Amino acid sequence: MYYNGIYHLFYQYNPKGAIWGNIVWAHSVSKDLVNWEALEPAIYPSKPFDINGCWSGSATVLPNNVPVIFYTGIDPNQYQVQNYAVPANLSDPYLREWIKPDNNPIVVADKTMNKTAFRDPTTAWKVGGHWRMLVASRRKLRGMAYLYRSRDFKTWVKAKHPLHSVANTGMFECADFFPVSLSGDNGLDTSAVGPNVKHVLKVSLDLTRYEYYTIGSYIPEPRDKYLVDKSFVDGWGGLRYDYGNYYASKTFFDPSKNRRVLWGWSNESDTAQDDVHKGWAGVQTIPRKLWLDPSGKQLLQWPIEEIETLRGQKVQLSNQQLKLGEHVEVKGITAAQADVDVTFTIPNLEKAEPFDPSWTNAQDLCGLKGSTVQGGVGPFGLLTLASENLEEYTPVFFRIFKGQDKQVVLLCSDASSSSLRKDGLYRPSFAGFVDVDLADKKKISLRSLIDHSVVESFGVGGKTCITSRVYPTLAVFGNAHLFVFNNGTETITADVEGWSMAKPSKMNN
Repeated sequence: MYYNGIYHLFYQYNPKGAIWGNIVWAHSVSKDLVNWEALEPAIYPSKPFDINGCWSGSATVLPNNVPVIFYTGIDPNQYQVQNYAVPANLSDPYLREWIKPDNNPIVVADKTMNKTAFRDPTTAWKVGGHWRMLVASRRKLRGMAYLYRSRDFKTWVKAKHPLHSVANTGMFECADFFPVSLSGDNGLDTSAVGPNVKHVLKVSLDLTRYEYYTIGSYIPEPRDKYLVDKSFVDGWGGLRYDYGNYYASKTFFDPSKNRRVLWGWSNESDTAQDDVHKGWAGVQTIPRKLWLDPSGKQLLQWPIEEIETLRGQKVQLSNQQLKLGEHVEVKGITAAQADVDVTFTIPNLEKAEPFDPSWTNAQDLCGLKGSTVQGGVGPFGLLTLASENLEEYTPVFFRIFKGQDKQVVLLCSDASSSSLRKDGLYRPSFAGFVDVDLADKKKISLRSLIDHSVVESFGVGGKTCITSRVYPTLAVFGNAHLFVFNNGTETITADVEGWSMAKPSKMNN
């Protein structure tokens, strides 16, 4: 949250190790979302209603400028209950201490609900005389977003109907519900409603370990309906914030810059994806500004502008031609810690391969048509975190197909060749389709932020985003290299801007 000139980041943390357990709410503060100072934990198990754990939740800043935290506590019965906490001293600019009032818990599951799958309360919003919040849950395999209302922010009553539910998704986790403007890229306060507003519902799905969102219309009266726009798939085949290693994200409204900021978590796993939630060690990704694409069909994301303050040495490659099989090194920057923005020009789309309509799963398609599989238009893109002789590399690349009505564009971030280490390393071929029409401009852009073991990529101005976690053994520190490449028969032109990235002066210390 942003409060009185300071950003506060609360995050799930195990002070005793990099595995799940002993979870507290760690607390860090910043004035720019880049440099962070760690404080003492804000919330830790201390009361009957959270004695077995303080799990995820959200912050809400009330109109009288008092922040309130909602969080899930695990009680003596191992039931998940919803609690609140308030600052002990509002005059402390860092809000170091938080109090848990004795009227907790404020929300408990009733007898019709699953008491052990009921968590992650959202930021609250207010329409008319009532505050609302959601709690994520499931009923058998149906994902549930239960709605609660309150007049005084203390007594909460469950609505007769959930705000939303979807069959066969499994457990909803870390639900987020917020408004977006139909025009421009400014964010909106979480309570905003009106004719120029759409709403987004995001859920993290426990069974897939991915996040999905829909855009729709929120009708608060008379009974709080959320109607998903007809063009959206609501479930496992739907749109995702990020088609890579990204989970448990949260947005907040930043009133200082009138933007909505998204921050997620990239898990760090030495095991198969099915075991990720058992380990649960990870890193925070770079904060992203989030807004509605002018088409209304999806959201756009872009690294916050403050990240650019870390840019150092700049290099450029202009009008670099890349023929079939060529890779050209981007020299002069620290390839292990870099910000790279490339625009590719495609003179001719005629050589694009036909798109098979059965290729509905982008990740499977990326595994089938990898960066070394010759195509017509593509694969072309970046070889990030590459060793000098390409024993290791993580390619981020486009491949363009000829569809029935227009081109089909695939963006991949493929970790399968990222490390020589063999034992137990999860190395997926992450991918997503990009909704872009190349008929007019015949240009396509890619920005990648590279940070030693994380590659965050933003295709076509943030239409499709992919985060990869990789663990090279050779391509580390000064031995990491960066290349632009093309393995398609159509010659591609690349215009590259790249920067060495400095460390923040304060990194949570």
